[in-house]
Amino acid sequence: MYRDEEDLIMGFNCLAFAVLETETRLLGEGFMTTHNHKLVQTDNVVALSQKDRYAYSRYFNAKYSRKGRLGEKYVFEVEVTGIHHTTVALNYVLRQGLHHGLAATPFGYPHCSVNSFFRKDLGKVLAPELIADANRYKYTPNRKALPSCCRMASNGLILREDIVDTAYVEELYVTPRNFLFQMNRITDEKVVQEQKEENSLPPVTIETIERGVSVFNVKDALSGELGRVDRSILTDLDVCRIIDTVYLKRFLKENEKQSIYCLSPEKRAELGNMLWRDIEQRRLHSIMPSEMRSQVSGRKASVAQIRRCLAL
Repeated sequence: MYRDEEDLIMGFNCLAFAVLETETRLLGEGFMTTHNHKLVQTDNVVALSQKDRYAYSRYFNAKYSRKGRLGEKYVFEVEVTGIHHTTVALNYVLRQGLHHGLAATPFGYPHCSVNSFFRKDLGKVLAPELIADANRYKYTPNRKALPSCCRMASNGLILREDIVDTAYVEELYVTPRNFLFQMNRITDEKVVQEQKEENSLPPVTIETIERGVSVFNVKDALSGELGRVDRSILTDLDVCRIIDTVYLKRFLKENEKQSIYCLSPEKRAELGNMLWRDIEQRRLHSIMPSEMRSQVSGRKASVAQIRRCLAL
């Protein structure tokens, strides 16, 4: 669903507008390449989801010459009630990068709102360079005007701390120290027990949060809480960049839109086989542009990952 940094930026921006337009309280979110999670308080989850998904689908389809619905037909949702249930759900959402093995700490993964809370106490008060007001429309869904109360960074990202209800979330965690503890907490039986003592609702677990994701390994996610990151594996963004900037040129003419969706499934499979052989035979480094070689040298990708990045 998100092939590059620009897509992840637009993904959040679409969510931000949906939050503003439906008067939703956004407590936290995390964007992965294949899905995203958000914890919200809203009177109309359907309207929120429809506005978010429709805006992003239009952007994605236009960019990649694609048609049709993007993602699954229905949104996976879980209702939570109570401070412990809410906090545990928020812990999982904010630690997406950790659970998916992309960062050694939650704070090292940029595509979530974990760095929006207790900014002064955690030394994150430096404001990013902002984009000129005249250029903000380029990064908003359907070229909508961004409210003046919201700032936009120079890369086009609406500042998360202007959309997320940071004050409410900080009250949930009470202190910066407890927030740090929760972000580094290892999931154990005590996490479940605290929720059981709170009310009769089923406890929120990592299985609860990720049940809507078709490919997810709970054991790997729990191992990720220890901060173990395998740097020898290419990320989805790496694989998509390799495909989109190097391999597509071999299958499409220069005047054609450089998109995998301009290829038939058979041609995409052929491209995937070529990429797999180059990785296995360690030829990837030699055919990459010089600025990309250090990013791919000696690293590998799985067959499932290549298929995913080719929408097969």
